[in-house]
Amino acid sequence: MPFIFYAVAAIAAYLLGSIPFGYLLMRFFRKEDIRQKGSGNIGATNVMRSGSKGLGAVTFLLDVLKGYCAVWFCSAYALNAGLAWNVRANAIALAALCVVLGHILTVWLGFKGGKGVATAFGVFIALAPWAALAGLGVFVLVFAASRYVSLGSIVAAVSFPVFAMLLPHSPRSPLENAVLVVIPIIVILKHHQNIGRLMSGTEYRFGKSRAAKPGTTVV
Repeated sequence: MPFIFYAVAAIAAYLLGSIPFGYLLMRFFRKEDIRQKGSGNIGATNVMRSGSKGLGAVTFLLDVLKGYCAVWFCSAYALNAGLAWNVRANAIALAALCVVLGHILTVWLGFKGGKGVATAFGVFIALAPWAALAGLGVFVLVFAASRYVSLGSIVAAVSFPVFAMLLPHSPRSPLENAVLVVIPIIVILKHHQNIGRLMSGTEYRFGKSRAAKPGTTVV
């Protein structure tokens, strides 16, 4: 029974994470392929920079919600089914990881997607809300000072596991603690090109009037 539940939770979370909201919204409302715009990424920042701040905001919200819902639905089902605490905790950890991987490697777009920041934030709100809010605060401060979305995302990802361990939280399984470290690492690794551009001084600074070049950062 636990194995079946783990498999269902992982697959369902992956498929939920794979819904490419940025791509779908741009196709439906603008008749455009977001993959042909800016960085080519389907994330909220690229949608916003393509000229539609409203669709970018909706994309961000929906990407956050799919991360949150993957964890919430898994937890709710496990509670209603009366599963043991460790089974529930481990399934939640798997769902959290898989929903982020679904967003990054969406099956509907040739296993290419976003960088996972918004979806990871949704996961963190469900798993460690105080740490998620603290990480958001770090992002806002870094972004306000630098105008780099990528730098804010990277620093927030680095800080989140620290907040998750230090701030008050409910009991977690070892797998849940591991996922709270692994997901930020994945997000940081997805920003490897941005890190290179930040170091060379060629990264896109949010608010520039010129069009974004391919490969610039997105959420």
